[in-house]
Amino acid sequence: MPRRNLIKRNWKRQRRSRAAGPSYLSNVRLSAVSAYIEAVRELACELLDLMAEGLRIPDRSVFSRLIRDGDSDSLVRLNHYPPMPLLCKDKDSSTCNQNKVGFGEHSDPQILTILRSNDVGGLQISLHDGAWVPVTPDPATFCVNVGDLLQVMTNGRFVSVRHKALTNSYKSRMSMAYFAGPPLNARIAVPPEMITPTKPALYKPFTWAEFKKAAFALRLGDRRLGLFRMEGDEQVA
Repeated sequence: MPRRNLIKRNWKRQRRSRAAGPSYLSNVRLSAVSAYIEAVRELACELLDLMAEGLRIPDRSVFSRLIRDGDSDSLVRLNHYPPMPLLCKDKDSSTCNQNKVGFGEHSDPQILTILRSNDVGGLQISLHDGAWVPVTPDPATFCVNVGDLLQVMTNGRFVSVRHKALTNSYKSRMSMAYFAGPPLNARIAVPPEMITPTKPALYKPFTWAEFKKAAFALRLGDRRLGLFRMEGDEQVA
């Protein structure tokens, strides 16, 4: 069943039930959130299966099974960026741009991120040359970010995207992010099919718990993958 229909069906079922005050409303909200999480998890798994298929990996569930696991360390985060008026006269100055940062430059450490926002812009991604490009907001679409773990498991074929969020001067920006993560004890490594004499493994195997501990010990904008790259691969981020 399509994800949108799944959420709609769940909501209609709740509306048919008899209202029971605050507890009823709490149950409705909880049910809606649970349905949304289930839907975006399935979307993430579908995308990962297609990625594995595109990489010609025989086991197309090699990535998605980490998210489907009952001990998956996935999470959902709601973000609210209130309007922040400019505090300087020159709108193009670097000081003004710094004042508008709602969430600083970083990459997501998990496997994949499914992001949805309202119609207020602010998300920007960094290109290979360091240029920052704004992402046009569209409440009817999802933004998919490759995470650090997927970069490792695809041996650098998919690269984790560095991004940041800027605040708007007049409107609030709202977003909801689903971070698809593996179990803490999951071993993160490149599938054997992606390792060849001309393309050896770029990263050392590690567990998600080890990577998570290392990531949270660094600053937000630090590049974590360098801690796990193979010896001699100085150019690998």
